[in-house]
Amino acid sequence: MSSQVSAASILIQDDDQQNSNRHSANYHPTLWGDHFLAYANDSMTIDPATREEYEELKQEIRRLITPNIDQLVKKLHLIDTVQRLGVAYLFAKEIEDELEKIHNLLYIESDDDHDLYTVSLAFRLLRQQGIKISCGVFEKFKDEESKFKATLISDVQGLLSLYEATHLAIPGEDILDEAITFATTHLKSAVPHVCSNLAEQINHALHRPLRKTLPRLDTLYFLSIYPRDDSYNKTLLKFAKLDFNILQATHRKELSTATRWWKVLDFTNKVPYARDRLVELYFWILGVYFEPKYALARKIMIKVIYMASIIDDTYDSYGSFEELKLFTEAIERWDIGTIDILPEYMKIIYKTLLDIYDEIEEELAKQGRSYRLHYMKEKLQELVSMYFVEAKWFNEGYVPTIDEYMEVALISCGYLMLATISFLGMGDVATKESFEWISSNPKIVRASSVINRLMDDIVSHKFEQSRGHVASGIECYTKQHGVSEEDVVNVFRKEVENAWKDMNQELLKPTAFPMPLMERVLNLARVIDYLYKDSDSYTNAHLVKDQVASLLRDPLPL
Repeated sequence: MSSQVSAASILIQDDDQQNSNRHSANYHPTLWGDHFLAYANDSMTIDPATREEYEELKQEIRRLITPNIDQLVKKLHLIDTVQRLGVAYLFAKEIEDELEKIHNLLYIESDDDHDLYTVSLAFRLLRQQGIKISCGVFEKFKDEESKFKATLISDVQGLLSLYEATHLAIPGEDILDEAITFATTHLKSAVPHVCSNLAEQINHALHRPLRKTLPRLDTLYFLSIYPRDDSYNKTLLKFAKLDFNILQATHRKELSTATRWWKVLDFTNKVPYARDRLVELYFWILGVYFEPKYALARKIMIKVIYMASIIDDTYDSYGSFEELKLFTEAIERWDIGTIDILPEYMKIIYKTLLDIYDEIEEELAKQGRSYRLHYMKEKLQELVSMYFVEAKWFNEGYVPTIDEYMEVALISCGYLMLATISFLGMGDVATKESFEWISSNPKIVRASSVINRLMDDIVSHKFEQSRGHVASGIECYTKQHGVSEEDVVNVFRKEVENAWKDMNQELLKPTAFPMPLMERVLNLARVIDYLYKDSDSYTNAHLVKDQVASLLRDPLPL
């Protein structure tokens, strides 16, 4: 080893001993420990009779979806129910075919045939499917002064349906901007005057609109309220509960395997400054994909996202500038031979990272897909390089302009890397062309990154500045434009709204690539909206402990 490197190592050791440049965030420890190890042999054991019943129920639901129902509203309601009960993934083709038929029906029937509830529900379901339907379908609900009719105020179910539909807006749809204001205002006013069940649904929707919430958590919520509907379908409910428990057992077993890997790493003791959030990260990944066929994708992603979180905290919360400079160089070189330049704790991180990538490469090679590793490595290197830019800014006390900040922060938020990596285990649907596209930071990924970055900044910047952290977007904007923090938050919230519209537009057919790929980016944004809407629920994991438990620990009573 050269004398220069030796001198650097001595410098790092001295720095470590003096602890002069460290700014620990004092994150709380894991809430789960090795709890999920208990599920190592867990599986939803289904006896032959129950398995036969499950398959019979599935076929019965398939028959419910496909026949020609005379009343449009009944078919729309059924499709919406199947989706919200979390079993639509089993009937994707049937639902797509039926919605295409409904789309055609809406254009041949008179505009006066359908009420606000039906038009709004059809609009939402069709746009969720990527089908282009004009926002002009809502024009008939306006009066001569081009305002929404006052008579609609008493139609609370219609307003709730309209409210959910407005979250599928794309840029330039002024009528939907007006509609969300109208619906939100009158739904809030209606809460004290409607039955408790409807009031609960309104409050839930106002806080967690369907477009932005995590589908599995909405499934749990809907399973709790669906039996209150006098016309609920017992077959659907029974099947949905059984399916939920089967999936939960599968997910618990995966998490048990990940927990065993985590315990062997022993990062809790080896890098104690970092957030120990394996279970919450798996919860995050379930928001991206929960379906059984994406087991390999989850297996890959949990290890990569865990390491990215550790590296993020190393740059944000612990590493000295000199150490971070060396670690950045090591990542750029991507060679185990560079490990000797690193301090001991970084050697552990670096070797683990390279080992994980080697393991993933072996898995991909078995499938003839080794080329995918290039994109995976490239995006991590880009991420780390942006972490280092931020570390340099912090070290120099530099507050960038908001444009400078966003250029870096939209990469350092990690969503370009995670979007790219989300494709790795998705099988044949992810082609080389799709990797070229996703890794080029297309509009939909940038929109997802804007949502991530700005929502994080809004809820996290005070804590981050109190412990010593690179200037957030709030500080950058405030300094550059001389406005209040409240003004900046309003600007950022508007940018987030616009990003959702951009994403909605990119998800309309014909999409750049197949919908199963595009939906990963949508789901990444949904995770952020859930975890960062009110506070930083990833860092402060106790805020989502009940949700994690309901999704991963507690089976539903059948």
